[in-house]
Amino acid sequence: MEQAKFTFARIKYNSGDWDTDQRMPSNILNSLLEYTTIPLNPEEKIVELSSNELFNYPFCYLSGHKLVQFNKLEASNFKKYVQNGGFVFVDDCNHDVDGLFAKSFEKQMTDLFGPQTLKKIPNNHPIYHSFFSFEKGPPTTSFELNGWGDDLVHDYLKAVTINNRIGVLYSNKDYGCEWDYDFRNKRFLAEDNTKFGVNIVLYAMGVNS
Repeated sequence: MEQAKFTFARIKYNSGDWDTDQRMPSNILNSLLEYTTIPLNPEEKIVELSSNELFNYPFCYLSGHKLVQFNKLEASNFKKYVQNGGFVFVDDCNHDVDGLFAKSFEKQMTDLFGPQTLKKIPNNHPIYHSFFSFEKGPPTTSFELNGWGDDLVHDYLKAVTINNRIGVLYSNKDYGCEWDYDFRNKRFLAEDNTKFGVNIVLYAMGVNS
């Protein structure tokens, strides 16, 4: 599962709406270019969950607002991918723990990996220090502060951990929408809000800062 260049691979699944936050990948790729020296492919790759092509990419992104219900091949590939060392960053665009995406995705994780497998990770987890330091855990998004979704700020992320490494990182914070803007507009921000995206990628790739 090694490639010479990092590729931002987005998972396409048959249920729900997988094609969200369309400017986010290029924004994260720009941040990786700006802050790190890892070689990059300049464009995201869409990968069908039912395809063996999935196994060519050590990092994948999955998101949506609606139902997540994998068919048999998708479920088999997802489980095999994670158990073989792959990393999936999953982001709930509803930022709502009682929303359809959250409930259906968490059920998929229970079906694939067993009950209580998807657990909150501590806010001192290495992913919060893989490049930039986030002493308080996951940074808050403007969507949470605006009171959308379930009107809560989620002060944690969840994960499926395989062999002491995160295989599935799961967020109800809607980072995808938070980072869904033209990277050229980043200069107008007081603080670059994509920095945690850099941490996620470098943790997934096993790159030490």
